[in-house]
Amino acid sequence: MTGRLTIMPAAGVAVMCATGLAAALSDSDLKVVRLHPAAAPPGGSTVVHAFVADGGPERTASPFTVIVRLPSGFTAEGPYFPEDCRSEARGRLVRCTFGAGLAALRTATALVPVRVGADVPPGTRAEGHVQVVGADDRDPRDDRTPFTLSAGC
Repeated sequence: MTGRLTIMPAAGVAVMCATGLAAALSDSDLKVVRLHPAAAPPGGSTVVHAFVADGGPERTASPFTVIVRLPSGFTAEGPYFPEDCRSEARGRLVRCTFGAGLAALRTATALVPVRVGADVPPGTRAEGHVQVVGADDRDPRDDRTPFTLSAGC
């Protein structure tokens, strides 16, 4: 009897997906808003604000991921916000996943602290990128934007 209880929910899920009762995608438009971090001296730190907006007209029905790519000489250092963000590629890439439900005309922000390499010459300006990826997004043209990191004096 326990075997039936285990099998029945699994079969129910398969039927639900096959009949199209699974959650539908929303009509939402995720877009990245360009923000440049404050300059920091070599060896110092700054914060990348990865700012994403839902242009609507609907609330997102699926999770989405914000990706921050850093240029050479700059490295992500946690803690991150949200705290489940994950660093990859030796701190040059950070992925932050947000759950479904971002309302139309609302925003979500990932905060990624960045260390400027001690060997980066003062006055250096380098380009990074913020990108958003989500199944609900209907317009990919505004899903990625550059930002400038600067090594101040």
